[in-house]
Amino acid sequence: MSEPYPLMFEPMLLEKVWGGRRLAGLGKSLADGVNIGESWEIADLGSTAPSGAGGGARRSVIANGPLARKTIHAAMSQWGSDMLGQASLTSADGFPLLVKLLDAREHLSVQVHPSPEYAAAHPEATPKTECWFVLAVEKGARGEEPVIFKGFKPGVTEADYREAIAAGTIPELMNAVPAVVGEMHDLPTGTIHALGAGVLVAEVQTPSDTTFRVFDWIAKYNRPVRELHIEQALESTLFVDPPESVSVQGDGLLVDKDTFRVRQLSAHCEEKAVSAPGVCTAVMVLQTMGASLASKSGAFAEITMDPGKTVLIPSVCAEDVVLRGGPGTRSLVVDVV
Repeated sequence: MSEPYPLMFEPMLLEKVWGGRRLAGLGKSLADGVNIGESWEIADLGSTAPSGAGGGARRSVIANGPLARKTIHAAMSQWGSDMLGQASLTSADGFPLLVKLLDAREHLSVQVHPSPEYAAAHPEATPKTECWFVLAVEKGARGEEPVIFKGFKPGVTEADYREAIAAGTIPELMNAVPAVVGEMHDLPTGTIHALGAGVLVAEVQTPSDTTFRVFDWIAKYNRPVRELHIEQALESTLFVDPPESVSVQGDGLLVDKDTFRVRQLSAHCEEKAVSAPGVCTAVMVLQTMGASLASKSGAFAEITMDPGKTVLIPSVCAEDVVLRGGPGTRSLVVDVV
């Protein structure tokens, strides 16, 4: 049995009709001629939706150390509470977070995830609370301004929603917020939303692949028709305003949820602690010239942290790991709580 150590994983790249090629700039190896929409950095799902990740299990495969080629699920089984500390597994005994990178060349479908009330009445559906940290923006494939669609405009009612679904005019009812690099958007489950064309984000979410689409921009992008989930979406959508976007300078809290919190951590030619004692933490470097994760005790070899690399630090290692920042290092730190 190996002692716990920081884990790197093989990214899982998902081809999407709306995807692009910018994830290559974050260290992902993209096949020629393929539009990649998502890179799953940390995942532990025993099953996925056919309309989402294609059905079947999606479990991250470890890329370093004694457990290389085994899954994150195997590491949790071996290390027990040394991995998660006081945090809880999912109801399916999985890792309680899903961490991704998303590259939207075109608008994503307008969608909603199951509300708590819907999930309580439908055991096969799992709520999905997510947040998007904006990494880069540019005009979309058809010259679209980079925006994030989230929530409804003031005064929109359920009757308006139903009429817009029937008429194919849902985007006209939604808030389109300019996408700004460095801002975090919190999207509680039940929030209607869509990632806009030209926006590249890091996503942290509860581990669900249940998505209900209500509009898919078929005419705009000449896409093939995909399944919509109108009745499920109508039952799940909440008519409440999502939280305002958040940004911080330097170090600071971006999102604080029941099961995770996301912080920005910067370091410029200095050494900083990454994790709180006893807390399992994922760290994703966003920009740097020479950052690394190191062990104060020398228990593991120093890990070079290039932009786009994600490392999971088991709770038992929390007090031993430090971020050694090169010039301009900026990272997202996700605490599993």
